[in-house]
Amino acid sequence: MFTLWTLVEASLLCLNAVCILHEERFLAKFGWGRQANQQNFGPPTAKDQVLNLIRSIRTVAKIPLIFLNVIAIIFKLLLG
Repeated sequence: MFTLWTLVEASLLCLNAVCILHEERFLAKFGWGRQANQQNFGPPTAKDQVLNLIRSIRTVAKIPLIFLNVIAIIFKLLLG
């Protein structure tokens, strides 16, 4: 059943997935590493903007995600 909690949980899982992506080990294999987006001097491409979004989410959301994960785990333990 689709509820508001499943939407919140899905977005939390997606944010967790973005935060654990490692640039040197995972993204560099596909040409999405830090060196790949520093080579062009023109306007930012869609790939550059996605990489900047990933870095921004990883920087800003790291600490709040810890607390949100704890709340989600407690909620799941109490209410199933």
